[in-house]
Amino acid sequence: MITSAFLGYILLGISIAAPIGPLNAAQLNIGIRRGFFHSWFFGLGAVLADLLYMLFVYLGVVHLLEAPFIQTFLWLFGFFVLSYTGIESILSTGQIKETEINHKEPLGKSMMSGFWLSLFNPMSILFWLGIYGSVLAKETSSGSVMHVVIFSSAIILGIFVWDLAVATMSSFFRRYLSPTLLKTISVVSGLSLLGFGLYFGVQAVKALFF
Repeated sequence: MITSAFLGYILLGISIAAPIGPLNAAQLNIGIRRGFFHSWFFGLGAVLADLLYMLFVYLGVVHLLEAPFIQTFLWLFGFFVLSYTGIESILSTGQIKETEINHKEPLGKSMMSGFWLSLFNPMSILFWLGIYGSVLAKETSSGSVMHVVIFSSAIILGIFVWDLAVATMSSFFRRYLSPTLLKTISVVSGLSLLGFGLYFGVQAVKALFF
């Protein structure tokens, strides 16, 4: 029973991470530009932020994030970070080369990029407040604290598996596709990031003036 539930929560973690969003677009872009390990460490940084949100939900601190001021700040922060990242990605597309060296920038920088982008991503808050909050309510009412820990670990494992898959996929693109196609993918991911940034900006305007 626990084994089937554990596998189910792994699939839930993959389902949480899989939808196309700013994190997937950014991780794919980093993998194309800097290689597998940079993309993987970006994903690890995002997982650290996910762990922090899970702790917030468990402790009930996440309700502070529902304050209008905090939500507006997060929308604005997401707008600036994603718009900047998208524009920078598009403008620097011409720098992509087959022989680009992976370790031009430290892995820690990629990890922190993933951490901060996930931490201040309003979509992350909605996911963890809605989905993990429901999981937590279900398991605490029907199981022990140990069940909560086990199933929470399964969710994180699912997210980790997806991040590893994205890093592998972006590394494959980088190694086997032509520079022109790599540049095209990078532009598309940059436009995706810019689109999400503009969406967050619209939400911030609505929160401030409507």
